[in-house]
Amino acid sequence: MKNILVMHTGGTISMSENAQGVVTTNDTNPMTNIEMIRNIANITEKHPFQVPSPHMTLKHMNILRKTIINEIYEENYDGIVITHGTDTLEETAYFLDLTLNVSIPVILTGAMRSSNEIGADGLYNYISAIRTACHDDARNKGVLVVFNDEIHTATNVTKTHTSNTSTFQSPNYGPLGIITKKEIFFHHLPLTYPPLVKVNEDVKVGLIKAHSDLDADLIKFFADNQYDGLVIEALGQGNLPPSALHGIQYLIDKNIPIVIVSRCFNGIASGNYQYEGGGYELLNMGLIFSNGLNGQKARLKLIVAISNGLADTSLQNYFKK
Repeated sequence: MKNILVMHTGGTISMSENAQGVVTTNDTNPMTNIEMIRNIANITEKHPFQVPSPHMTLKHMNILRKTIINEIYEENYDGIVITHGTDTLEETAYFLDLTLNVSIPVILTGAMRSSNEIGADGLYNYISAIRTACHDDARNKGVLVVFNDEIHTATNVTKTHTSNTSTFQSPNYGPLGIITKKEIFFHHLPLTYPPLVKVNEDVKVGLIKAHSDLDADLIKFFADNQYDGLVIEALGQGNLPPSALHGIQYLIDKNIPIVIVSRCFNGIASGNYQYEGGGYELLNMGLIFSNGLNGQKARLKLIVAISNGLADTSLQNYFKK
């Protein structure tokens, strides 16, 4: 059997519903020491921390990264599974995808329903993640997310519903593969890129969503409070209200990089519109247009880029990938 390292980090998959119908953290994680999983793989379980996923920070993500590097250096693991809360699962997955240089499968999974709720999905997702981590075709595909019988890339997956068990989807691209009771099928291959391995936990990157009448002072806030970068979820294909432009120029004058993504659920931001605040003007001002990422992932990518000293053309090219 394959040797699989499991790291439990908390989240709904580790919680239970109490008598008042409120989901709360357990003293013991119900996903630990599951006997039926012992029949699938040789499991080593670690508990680097236990936090609800809204408490997840860049420091927590970096602890996971360092733990993985140390563990695979010391032991010959065939795959890694991380159980995680769903609210920020996609962010941790993408951070690890950007910064880990490993060929073995790294799989994140979680649950939308706690362990004692009707229709609880945690154990099933956990078993599916173990099975995927054992599968030879899961190697060299970057960090993956397994949920509800589907396999998604960390780059494309996002949480799309507050409570539905099929919440994790990959807009524009769809899942990488599917899981049946007896088989695992990968039906297309992801593009993978060399990681950047330096992570400075002190780098500060802000994230805001554009709206009509966006105030320039809101944008200027990030320069005045020593942020190192800003991501803006812009309108449509990558446009901003004219009211925001003074703030944009303020950041540019202070050499603070600004990344543009779209606030739209599907599609890619691009500099097509030539009017005041249009994407064409923003592109010419030096703003960076990301290749289809959502805001929360673009923020992590900019943190990693700054940590590794990327600037100007290198930064522009990094966000085209």
